[in-house]
Amino acid sequence: MKLKVYAYKNCDTCRKAKKYLDKKGLKYELIPVREQPPTKVELRTMLDNYDGNIRKLFNTSGGDYKALNLKEKLANMTDEQAVKLLSVNGNLVKRPFAVTGNRGIVGFKEVEWAEWLD
Repeated sequence: MKLKVYAYKNCDTCRKAKKYLDKKGLKYELIPVREQPPTKVELRTMLDNYDGNIRKLFNTSGGDYKALNLKEKLANMTDEQAVKLLSVNGNLVKRPFAVTGNRGIVGFKEVEWAEWLD
């Protein structure tokens, strides 16, 4: 299965993830998250990987998250509404966002990625 990594070029955490994958010699497809957000299917897969905690999929420190007042609104949204919002606004997606098959991980912590990739 192909590893897809959604990232933003100016994101330090994304650069660390890319450097880690390159160091490991792993093949992956790097996708610009702002221009091409994850699909609804990929977002649902990720949601399953985080036991239904939709907040884990959001870039809570981003400007769009704050401008849309999602800290308050997210609690009243259905998962389907949140997934739809994420699928059309890549700025809202926590990054890096890596998915392969039915497995996924967001953010980058080397120890977590090492376990996830094993």
